Amino acid sequence: MTITAYRPPQQTGRESFAQSLHAEWTKFSTLRGWAIAVVIAAVLIDVVAVLAPRGDTQCGSGSGAACLAHVPTGPGGEAVNDSYYLASQPLAGNGSITVRVTSLTGMIAQNGGFQGPDSPPPGTMSPGLVPWAKAGIIITDGTRPGAAYAAMMVTGSHGVRMQYDYTSDIAGLSGAAPRWLRLTRDGDVITGYDSADGTHWTEVGQVQLADAGAVAGAVQAGMFATSPLDFTPNFPTYGESGGSTSNSVATGTFDNVGLRGGAPGGRWAGQYVGAGADSNGPQPAGIGFRETGGSAFTVTGSGDIGPVVAGMANSGYDTGTIADHLLGVFIALLIMVVIAAMFITVEYRRGLIRTTLAASPRRGRLLAAKAVVIGAVTFMLGSAAVAVAVIVGGNIAHDSGMYVLPVSWLTQARVILGTGAMLALASVLALSIGTMLRRSVVTVAAVIVAIVLPYILGVSGVLPASAAEWVLRVTPAAGFAIEQSVPQYQQVVGHYGPPDYFPLAPWAGLAVLCLYAAAGFGLAGWLLRRRDA
Repeated sequence: MTITAYRPPQQTGRESFAQSLHAEWTKFSTLRGWAIAVVIAAVLIDVVAVLAPRGDTQCGSGSGAACLAHVPTGPGGEAVNDSYYLASQPLAGNGSITVRVTSLTGMIAQNGGFQGPDSPPPGTMSPGLVPWAKAGIIITDGTRPGAAYAAMMVTGSHGVRMQYDYTSDIAGLSGAAPRWLRLTRDGDVITGYDSADGTHWTEVGQVQLADAGAVAGAVQAGMFATSPLDFTPNFPTYGESGGSTSNSVATGTFDNVGLRGGAPGGRWAGQYVGAGADSNGPQPAGIGFRETGGSAFTVTGSGDIGPVVAGMANSGYDTGTIADHLLGVFIALLIMVVIAAMFITVEYRRGLIRTTLAASPRRGRLLAAKAVVIGAVTFMLGSAAVAVAVIVGGNIAHDSGMYVLPVSWLTQARVILGTGAMLALASVLALSIGTMLRRSVVTVAAVIVAIVLPYILGVSGVLPASAAEWVLRVTPAAGFAIEQSVPQYQQVVGHYGPPDYFPLAPWAGLAVLCLYAAAGFGLAGWLLRRRDA
C-alpha cells in the first residue's frame, strides 16, 4: 500500500476581493513613508489656507471684520453693488410705469493705463458707452442698497433686458433705441413689457419680488441710469486679468413718461441710490436728472445694480471665495499622485510584482484593490483637510476684513467632497499610468504632463485665452472646476478665471477627470492581464 502525503486544497485564484483589499492596505500602511507623505499632503492644504491672502479693509469703524457689517446684501443674501441715479415717485398700490427711451449715451474716464503721447490725462472723461450701461424703469422696495426690485432697461450693447433682485436677467426684444418699456405691479408680482412702437407690447417676464411682505405696501417707481466700472484687459489671457478699471457714466433720455397708480399731483424726486458704492476715485460730474415739459427726462448715473463677483472692484472692502483657501490642494495633488504611481511601480522596480501576482493571480481584481485603497485614502484625508481649510480659512479671512462671498451649505459640501473626489480620481489615474509604464521616474513625469502641466498652463496666463480655456476643458485639469463655488453672471463685467471660475461647470469638470481615470484604469487592467509580470 502506497501512502500519499496530504496536500491542502489549492486556493490559488480563489481569494476574495476583501482579502485583496486587506493585502493592499497592509502594504500601503506598513510603508510608513508613503502614509506620512499623504498625511503631510493633507496638512499642507490647511497650512496654505491659513497663509492665504487676507483682506486689508479700512473703514470709519476701524479695520477688519467691523468694516464688513455694512456690506449691502440682496434678497437672496448675496453681496450686491447697488448704485444708480433714480428719479421716482411712490406707488402705493397696483399700477404701472411706461416710458420711451429715446437714447442712451455714456462717458468713460481715462484710467491711467496705456498712456501715449496723445493720451488724455488720467480721469479725463471721453465719449463712450460701456456694454452693460443701463437706463430704464424700475419698481423697487426702497432706496436702501440691496432692496428688492424689478427693472426694464436698454443696455449699451446687450439690447433690452429685464433684470430683478440682482442675480436674474431676461433678454427682451433686440434693437436700438428708441424702445418702449413698461412695468406693471399687481401686489408683489411685477411684469415687464417691451415694445417697438408703444402700441404692440410683448411680455418679457413676470416675477414675484423676493421681499413680498415689504412690497405689499408702497414702493418706488421711476426712471434710472447707471454705468458700471469698465474692465479693460491688457492682453487676452484666461487666468490673469491684467486689467484696469475706470469710472463711467450713462445718460438715458426718456419721453412719453406715464405713471398710473401714483399719488395725484405727485412730483418726481431724484436720489443717488448707494452713492459712491461702486466708485473708483471721485465720482464723475453731471450725476442727476432733468425734467423738460413734464413728460421728458434726462437721467445720468454711475455704478451698477447686480451681484458682487470675485475679484471685482468694490468700495471699501475686499472680496474672495472659499476657493481662495484651496490653493494648497494643488500641492497636495502633486504629492498624492506621486505616491499613487509608486504604489505599483515600486513593486516592478523591486521585483515584488511576481510575488504579488502569485498570491493574487486575478490581475484585474488586484488592480481594483490597489485603486480602492489609494482612492479611499486620498478621498478621506483630502476631504477632511478641505473642510478644515474652508471653515478655518474663511474665518481668518473674514476677521482680517475680506468678504468671503457666501454660499449654501450644499455648495460647501459639494466643494469639500468634490475636491476629495478629484484627488482620489487623480490618484487612480496616476496608479493606472504607473501600471502601464512600470517605471517610477517615467511614470511621475507622465503624471505631471497629464495632470499638473495642463493646470499650470491653464491658469498661468502664458497661453492665449482660447487655448487656456480649451486646456481646462479637455484635459484632466478640468477636475479642478469642482472647487468653483460662485456662479458667473453674464450681466456683470469681471475677470472670470481660476481659481474662482472655470470654463466648465463644477460637475462637468469632475466628469472629464472621471472619464480619464476610467479610461486609464481600463487600459491598465487590459495591459496587466496581457503582459508578463
